[in-house]
Amino acid sequence: MSSNLLVELFVEELPPKALKKLGEAFASVLADSLRAQGLAAPDAAVVPFASPRRLAVQVSGVAAKAADREETKKLVPVSVGLDAQGRPTQALVKKLASLGLPVEAAGQAYRAADGKAEALFIKTTVAGATLEEGLQKALDETLAKLPIPKVMTYQLQDGWTDVKFVRPAHGLIALHGDEVVPVQAMGLTAGRETRGHRFEARVERVAVKDADSYAAQLRDEGAVIASFAERRAEIVRQLNAQAGSLKPIDDEALLDEVTALVERPNVLLCQFEPEFLAVPQECLILTMKANQKYFPLLDAAGKLTNKFLVVSNICPADTSAVTGGNERVVRPRLADAKFFFDQDRKKSLESRVPGLAKVVYHGKLGTQGERVERVRAIAKAIAAQLGVETAQVDQAAHLAKADLLTDMVGEFPELQGIMGGYYARHDGLGSEVAEAIEDHYKPRFAGDELPRNDVGLAVALADKLETLVGLFGIGQLPTGDKDPFALRRHALGIVRMLSERAPALALDSLLASAVPAFGALIHDPSAALADFIYDRLAGSLREQGYSAQEVDAVLALRPQRLADVGRRLEAVRAFQALPEAASLAAANKRIGNILKKVETPVEARVDDALLKEAAEQNLAKALRGAKPLADGLFHKGEYAASLRELASLKAPVDAFFDGVMVNADDAALRANRLGLLKTLHEAMNRVADLARLAT
Repeated sequence: MSSNLLVELFVEELPPKALKKLGEAFASVLADSLRAQGLAAPDAAVVPFASPRRLAVQVSGVAAKAADREETKKLVPVSVGLDAQGRPTQALVKKLASLGLPVEAAGQAYRAADGKAEALFIKTTVAGATLEEGLQKALDETLAKLPIPKVMTYQLQDGWTDVKFVRPAHGLIALHGDEVVPVQAMGLTAGRETRGHRFEARVERVAVKDADSYAAQLRDEGAVIASFAERRAEIVRQLNAQAGSLKPIDDEALLDEVTALVERPNVLLCQFEPEFLAVPQECLILTMKANQKYFPLLDAAGKLTNKFLVVSNICPADTSAVTGGNERVVRPRLADAKFFFDQDRKKSLESRVPGLAKVVYHGKLGTQGERVERVRAIAKAIAAQLGVETAQVDQAAHLAKADLLTDMVGEFPELQGIMGGYYARHDGLGSEVAEAIEDHYKPRFAGDELPRNDVGLAVALADKLETLVGLFGIGQLPTGDKDPFALRRHALGIVRMLSERAPALALDSLLASAVPAFGALIHDPSAALADFIYDRLAGSLREQGYSAQEVDAVLALRPQRLADVGRRLEAVRAFQALPEAASLAAANKRIGNILKKVETPVEARVDDALLKEAAEQNLAKALRGAKPLADGLFHKGEYAASLRELASLKAPVDAFFDGVMVNADDAALRANRLGLLKTLHEAMNRVADLARLAT
């Protein structure tokens, strides 16, 4: 007999930021355990449920008992298990007993190869687990594996038994069809009763009839939408309906958090006084989202309006008390933001800079004031390479960190840079400098915008370089999944800026321009830092769909201009599609191995007078014809065409290796042939290390 299975754990309010992951893990781990025990089919449908006070799952087609299965067990080596007459030894009898088998079972044992020797094996039938046994095991495993952000300890009603879990549990349901499965967890025995909405449930306790009626009964009798996904979709629907011609702020994390806070969402429209809109909208949006979990409303141009949406957990006939209460609550928050903004503008950014000397940046790297001076030095060096006005870059770098000392950034650290841009405009600074101050943290995350102008680009590169060089220079490297200074993100930011906005900048010269700013404070970390940046670049390229082999071939040459990497990869991909590719890649690998074995450095030089064999003469002639064309295309950045030109060398290269002895006895002849191979190797490996494409 198979029926749908429902399991629910009813608890006190779960942490909202963790609810989605908790619900997904509860459902997936429990279902996987049932599948592993043969109680659920591999393709069994799994429906997760997660609300502020419950974790639940429905699994389709769960068997009352798993099918018996046959297992083959190794007993002992034949030499140990049978005596000279072929009778069971005491060792074999003991082994059978440990498996719960009688002595007579020795007659069912059979011989089979076990490595180089023979062993005795026996086939046994293992009884399938009952649902009660299997579900108990699955439930225990699930609770142990939940991704709980912070465990709390509470006592059961007996007053002495401690339980460790994310929140105190008060109810457990386990229904197989309409039958209760009497499993236990955290001092609870499974039944069929749960509770609905704290205030709007029709009944105090919902008695679930069977596994299939759970969601409907909770909705109808308990006023709860149990499914996280359904509740989230309902919130989105109501947000869009209430917004009308306006647009709710797009924030997936906020939407997940609000979904985890309500059981029966009711979206209501509220508003605040228009005069608060004089405050930068980033401040108002952040305070409404972070402190109140509201959804600010934007107009068609993306400007904040004085309207916002609140997701209530109750549905009263008269909503005025709810909307009025939320409007009263948000007003002091907005007033605080306005006060901070007004106070901050009474002092210029320039006047705040000396205060950075009192703010510790890092115990080994000094204060924020010292850091600013390093960023200024690096930014000016980058500006010279970019051909950007040095004075503007220096001014932006000098003022970029000043907003750290403002009241607004003190209250909302997420507004670093953004507020600096507003205050720079208030101080009468030019738009390029103000935008550079605002943008110097960009890109802050994957997919974020890059700095809008070249002044901002120089300061953003300098800021990230200062962080990376300084921390690498004192040995503060990320380890495993620990990266407290976000160095991986900084490295990816540099990769993006060099790839998309600064094609002329070379990575080695960029690192070289940053190290001197630290003086004797650090050791030179350029080599390790370059490795780190190329590793981040390789990972990013693989995520974009390039194969590990393609990425390895291109990055093996350590191209200094990262803007070229994409074109090199496309060229490699086009080269691999050519019929000559496999043979030339293998030849490159062979040439590389030959050159590595030569004790003295080989010069890429060929003396035509020493070309004795027809095959080497033909290769030299073909190389003289193809190389100038390929070099010209390479210097134009036409990498794919350059490799196509060199593909014409396949036939003479194959003929060379078929008919020419490279390591000739004559030293001059051998050196000339090695020089020919060196010339060929250099010509063919300018775009990528083709040997790494060989299989």
